[in-house]
Amino acid sequence: MNVTCIWKENLLFTAQANGHSITMDSKPPLGGDSAMTPKQLVIAGLCGCTGMDVAALMKKHKQPLEKLSVEADVTMTEGAQPIVYKSIHLTFKLEGQLDLDKVRESVLLSQTKFCGVSAVLWKAVPMEYSIEVNGQIIGSGKPEFKSLHIQMLDMVD
Repeated sequence: MNVTCIWKENLLFTAQANGHSITMDSKPPLGGDSAMTPKQLVIAGLCGCTGMDVAALMKKHKQPLEKLSVEADVTMTEGAQPIVYKSIHLTFKLEGQLDLDKVRESVLLSQTKFCGVSAVLWKAVPMEYSIEVNGQIIGSGKPEFKSLHIQMLDMVD
């Protein structure tokens, strides 16, 4: 992966990768608040990564998914710099005539095996998730990437 970040003015930057670009900015007084901040983009990447996993798994299971959103409620630290994520709660919201076991399995697989962004953040920030289908909460849990422990132990040897 290769990403280039180019300064435009004040705290406005454009990141470029594979012919795609996205703008980042900061809040006033240093920035113009014209785009998401880098920290917001990381969380957007988290929601997108795990959402793509769930959508792909629902398709694989031939589930008639009508709507899917992933919402992140992030608590930030206060006081001393740097201000970082203190906790992250993801809410998966799905709609359709779905097999609830397939929904739970899809989210679980994303949060224990497939989502690389979750795996990275999980090492540094307490995370949890809940699952809603057609407005009803059907499950909750915490990410846990066991294979990541094995890979990291292999690197130490």
